[in-house]
Amino acid sequence: MDDLLQGPLLGLTVGNSRTRLGLFLKGELSSAVSVANPPAGSSDYKALLREVEGLLADQHGAPIVIASVRKPLSDALRVELRGMGDVYMIGDDIAVPLRHNLDDASTLGQDRQLCALAAYSRARQACVVVDAGTAITVDFVDGEGVFQGGVIAPGLAMMLGSLHEQTSALPSLGWTPPDKARGPFGKDTKHAMLLGVQAAARGLVRHVVETYAEAYEAYPQIVATGGDAPALFEGDEVVEHVVPDLQLIGILEACRAAVGGEEEE
Repeated sequence: MDDLLQGPLLGLTVGNSRTRLGLFLKGELSSAVSVANPPAGSSDYKALLREVEGLLADQHGAPIVIASVRKPLSDALRVELRGMGDVYMIGDDIAVPLRHNLDDASTLGQDRQLCALAAYSRARQACVVVDAGTAITVDFVDGEGVFQGGVIAPGLAMMLGSLHEQTSALPSLGWTPPDKARGPFGKDTKHAMLLGVQAAARGLVRHVVETYAEAYEAYPQIVATGGDAPALFEGDEVVEHVVPDLQLIGILEACRAAVGGEEEE
């Protein structure tokens, strides 16, 4: 594992619907790209492999570190990627050095762990981590770096999908930010749906943050990440920072801790 931070490092975060790939050079994220995951049960990894090959075109043999919330897909990718460099798995090969105060941490996803680790490593103070992706999670890390827990809610696409599937007349929509020029009142069904799910997501975050601040008796720093975060929270008066690749940064921090632990031994 000594080679982890000696040169380039490729991180992969396998999510529910997409995989984010990021190349680190000299400890900084140099480039990143997202790829839609193949359907469950599919063995078509060509799109993912092409992106890996592209990022590693000038970085042959760089170590690859995979974090995942879809273990069957990440296990298959590990096999496919072995010829490109040493492959390490978060959880199996590299621990996430995040203390917690949970009743049961066995089901805590690697995405939430890594985002919390990255946020605290940067803030060094109490922080709320909002991850707006397939689901929306709002997690709290206290001033000592202890993960206290959080909430999980449907993401924007999931809310829109539910509105379509559970009604007879509402259309199937993908998420796009509603046109601000049209104002706050939904002028047609599509506009009303987009405004509705946006308000639901933003309202959720505001309510939860206020609840956390009251319980903690201080107002934490708030950072947002995930594919929908820029559209939802850029310029938001509550969310202080939008960091699209917080989970990838968490991979780097976990690697630093792993290498540091080896040196101490």
